Amino acid sequence: MKAKDVKRPTDRDVGLSILKINKSEARQQAKDGSPPTGSPPTEGPPTPPVNLDAPPDPVLESAAGLPSYTPRNVDDVDFDEEAFQSALAGSASGGAKGEEVCGTVISHESDGVYVDIGGKAPGWLPKREFGFGVVTDMAAQFPQGKQLKVLVTGEQNAEGMVTVSCRALMVRDSWTTVTRLAQEAAVVQAVISGFNRGGCTCTVEGLRGFIPRSQLVDGDNHSALVGKTLGVIVLEANPKTSKLVLSEKQASRAQRFAQLNVGDLVTGQISGLKRFGCFVDLGPISGLLHQRCISAGHIRDLREVFTMGETISALVTDVDAARGRIALNTALLEKLPGELLVAKAEVIGQAEQRAERARAALLQEQQQEQQAPLSGDDSSA
Repeated sequence: MKAKDVKRPTDRDVGLSILKINKSEARQQAKDGSPPTGSPPTEGPPTPPVNLDAPPDPVLESAAGLPSYTPRNVDDVDFDEEAFQSALAGSASGGAKGEEVCGTVISHESDGVYVDIGGKAPGWLPKREFGFGVVTDMAAQFPQGKQLKVLVTGEQNAEGMVTVSCRALMVRDSWTTVTRLAQEAAVVQAVISGFNRGGCTCTVEGLRGFIPRSQLVDGDNHSALVGKTLGVIVLEANPKTSKLVLSEKQASRAQRFAQLNVGDLVTGQISGLKRFGCFVDLGPISGLLHQRCISAGHIRDLREVFTMGETISALVTDVDAARGRIALNTALLEKLPGELLVAKAEVIGQAEQRAERARAALLQEQQQEQQAPLSGDDSSA
């Protein structure tokens, strides 16, 4: 090896060597508890052990030519809690899955639009989630700047973007509506969209429903109902299973009850003969003509007065939609007690003319019934 190849130690190398030696001696002293080598014995308290885990001494490091280091604690760091919360809010996705949020359309793609929902990334609204029906002009229906209410339907991806839907929000609102309509037994309009052996499929409030053939007024010709609009009542609405069952018959009954008033003259066919009276078919509903309301004369057997399928006219004396009952009366159409038993054709044929007098008699009878409890209370007092 040539002399020029030997590297001369620098001051920094010497300093590092001294520091290593000092540290080695310090470790030995800490281990043995002996004084430093070559130092004269001293009296007094023993030298405390050296903490090897303590940060380096800046004086010693400066003497050795090393950069000094000053330790810092958390109190020395500038920390603003409000700024941290603001930054945290700004990094949010703009809505959790299942949350309803408001947004603004900011741009379009061929298969959907981007909606600003206040997160670090916009929400993605696919074309199939625009709503009910088919969208033919996306730019016209969702122009830039349009305000929307959407439902977050997907978790955020790697870029922080979530999937949103207008249709899901509409479906949720529709189930809320049909559930309320079922509780109220309200009549709603349904558009028939198809049929099968069991009944007809339909659309109600944007939802797909089913009407069993047994709940159709004309169940034998249910295939001819496609495209028509029917009044129906919700029998069952279950958003968890997407089950929506409807009835046209129940709706027809409800509408018919709503049309009837006490004092109306109705016409129907005898559909049942019982010991206590007969039932009269009034379309989707039936009325009861009780035996004591048929005639003021004595009746031994109802079959001597009426026959099955016979058409009669009667006066409505009571309507109870909640219990599904209608009370009828033909005795009020008689001019003389028992006239219906001997001249039934004449009484029924002149029912329209006799109904006016019968309504007055019915009104007088109701007023007497209302006054009876009042007079009874007065007498007891």
